[in-house]
Amino acid sequence: MALTDITASAVIQAVEEFDRLDRDAFLETHGFGRARRYFLEYNGRRYDSKAIVGVAHGYVPGQEVLESGEFSGGEGHAVSVLRELGFSVVDGA
Repeated sequence: MALTDITASAVIQAVEEFDRLDRDAFLETHGFGRARRYFLEYNGRRYDSKAIVGVAHGYVPGQEVLESGEFSGGEGHAVSVLRELGFSVVDGA
């Protein structure tokens, strides 16, 4: 498991799944809670950043969706991955 394996394409696929299922179903399906602080902002919408990163990992060939307890959603993990890939992450606190 390496968060650095995640690609921008995998993030977009996770966002598309989020949109298809809706927020609550997406989070429930993948075992994530609602974001408390950080949100991916994409195409004018906000997404739970940690959940998106965890699910995006499963869209990387040969990888699986990460469970919530396997990584942090904060600045040092999910947020930095998204920013390094060129995405906007906002602090909703």
